[in-house]
Amino acid sequence: MVLSINQVNWPNQYPEAPTTTAEVKRVVMPNGKEEGIEISYSVHGRQLRALATNDMEPVWEDSCVEFFCQVPGDEHYMNFEANCIGSMVAARRLSRKEDVRRLLPEQMNMMVRKCSLPHERVEERDGVFDWSVQLIIPLGLIFADTRVPRRGEPFALRANFYKCGDKTRYPHFLSWQPIMLPKPDFHCPQFFGTITL
Repeated sequence: MVLSINQVNWPNQYPEAPTTTAEVKRVVMPNGKEEGIEISYSVHGRQLRALATNDMEPVWEDSCVEFFCQVPGDEHYMNFEANCIGSMVAARRLSRKEDVRRLLPEQMNMMVRKCSLPHERVEERDGVFDWSVQLIIPLGLIFADTRVPRRGEPFALRANFYKCGDKTRYPHFLSWQPIMLPKPDFHCPQFFGTITL
């Protein structure tokens, strides 16, 4: 499925809207042993920034794409955030600040990341840029506290997909599903949609 991340939730304050899509599919991980969710983001926008060059740095301040998901019936959710050069933040949490468990380095290394840009610091640049990020997330990370779906067994997730750049010259906060809050906040599972894979 190809999703358009085009909801401009706060148009008066943050009208910027880079064209962003996410192609989402279920795949076999490169190790051949388990399945994962592959998310291929494509972005067309007028600025580029990547100051976070290591995992667990503030990638959301850069040119960034994000996937938040929740297993139905679980009160916790997961956030996977990547800037345009592939630096990531990932955690399991109850809310933005409650019961936050960041993934360990060995868990981060279980994910596959492919970027159209080299993994090098990018000072903010103006212009028109096209870039892509592909993430493959093992189902075992998402279904860590419940039974992992068997190969080929359909499953549903509550989810939202985002495009942001909190500290870029043109700050923006786009989502796949609309967010009805007075100010930008992606940590709101009450506004997640549903995907079935």
